[in-house]
Amino acid sequence: MGHFAGFALDRAFGHPRGLLGTAGGALMARSNAAAEHQVVRLAKLTGAEDVLVIGPGPGVGLRAAAELAARVVAVEPSAPMRQASCRRCAELPNISVVDGTAEATGQPDAAFDVVLSVNNVQLWPDRAEALAELRRVLRPGGVLLLSAHERWLPGGRAGLHTDVQEAGFADVQTWAWQPARGTTQAQTRAIRPEWGFTDG
Repeated sequence: MGHFAGFALDRAFGHPRGLLGTAGGALMARSNAAAEHQVVRLAKLTGAEDVLVIGPGPGVGLRAAAELAARVVAVEPSAPMRQASCRRCAELPNISVVDGTAEATGQPDAAFDVVLSVNNVQLWPDRAEALAELRRVLRPGGVLLLSAHERWLPGGRAGLHTDVQEAGFADVQTWAWQPARGTTQAQTRAIRPEWGFTDG
């Protein structure tokens, strides 16, 4: 990928800002909606969970999760996307949207029952560091759910599966999911083990 292409992708989707960020946010709201709702369905939220959403973008999946969970925190590195998420979820009292990344969420240890991420795994600069951070903030028995455009995912499904296992998650399941419109998603579900809770 050339320097300009990488710059444009980062401006539009990685750290959206400016005109490219506005266009990227609108595109994400439309194209990611099916995957966002699918991941929330897979989480099987009951109304009692504390949920962390990584990179909510314009907030489609964030809103869907908040309508079913007790509390939702979203970490988003882009100020325009934080503002868009807050606007979309303005009347929901159980949401916090904060500055942060998958590698540095700023959240306490073992604070969440579920972590959700849709179409930003491929933008994480250090996947191993991000997965270690997400394992840290999950409670024992907590669920990690990831979904990403398979064609843009470094290492593909197999690489994602291996990385999640190597980060210390258990019961790792990875599969392809095809929305009615859009590209195939690589999706992974994994559990923070009850054992080995204290990280060395």
